[in-house]
Amino acid sequence: MLQPNITLNPAFGKLLFIVFDIISGYLTYAMLIRQGTTKSRALLSASFWLLNPLPIGVSGRGNAESFLSLLVLLTFKFHIERKPILSAILYGLAVHIKIYPVIYALPLYLNIDSKTDNGRRSLRDRLLPTVNRVRYFIVAAAVFIALTSYYYYFYGWDFLENTYLYHVTRKDTKHNFSVYFYLLYLTANSWYSDMIGRAAFIPQAVLVLIFSHRYYTDLPFCWFLSTLAFVTFNKVCTSQYFLWYLTFLPLILPSLSMSTRKAVLLIMLWVIGQAVWGIPASLLEFEGMDTYFFIWIASIMFCLINVYILCSVINSYIYTPWKYDALSKSS
Repeated sequence: MLQPNITLNPAFGKLLFIVFDIISGYLTYAMLIRQGTTKSRALLSASFWLLNPLPIGVSGRGNAESFLSLLVLLTFKFHIERKPILSAILYGLAVHIKIYPVIYALPLYLNIDSKTDNGRRSLRDRLLPTVNRVRYFIVAAAVFIALTSYYYYFYGWDFLENTYLYHVTRKDTKHNFSVYFYLLYLTANSWYSDMIGRAAFIPQAVLVLIFSHRYYTDLPFCWFLSTLAFVTFNKVCTSQYFLWYLTFLPLILPSLSMSTRKAVLLIMLWVIGQAVWGIPASLLEFEGMDTYFFIWIASIMFCLINVYILCSVINSYIYTPWKYDALSKSS
């Protein structure tokens, strides 16, 4: 995909990722209009992505997160349009490129062939396989396995290790937004360091399961909460990870019953939390000062801010069922 960086122009990839951002913004706008949102509110919501300096900066520096955002949005778009094969293909591709969208599998599974019953059915009934559920995930798995096998054929075990398995054992002791980084830094050479790294998955898994079970009837809302929780409690957290949940924010904005003052407060807290973290991080990185402890304190503060934002969004959200097309016989 980035071969033209060599054959055409070194800036090709950056421009391509910026184009993906623009397409994602348009898709968001189109899906909100389809949902019945007014043009002005849909445009305002899409602007939270299109005019957000974070996606602009990440794509402008040549990072491919915008491609993942586009794939996930297309997965949802084709899902509500009752085009399950296309949705499954794109979902399998998304998980192949970067493993984190696997957390969307359970709510997707529950959403397929589900009724908007607000949880009145038993858990066992909701988990029962159906033809459409099985077909969707067979297609998604086939795409994932085919692509993974293709690259495994050429690159062998190194591909699997560096693309997927590495994330299970990864321990990043360099400074980042994670509340775990300082603990992993201090215990880097100890025998229980691996246990700490694996234990970090527990709060992520618990929260993702809770949100998947509770909010699967509204996928953008469910995915936003799950991704925000996943990123917040991840053992490695950098600014580009924020795009994973910001992708869904424009889709849920019209359903938030929140005062302008509260919304501005949340945005300011989120920005200030990063700025406070950035001060000791800059002193460490550029001045060589030992500010690890202060970075860790700032990371804890930013984690608490994200938890507050998550709770505020849940309390302010007004459930609005997404409109689904009729399922065609050929789907």
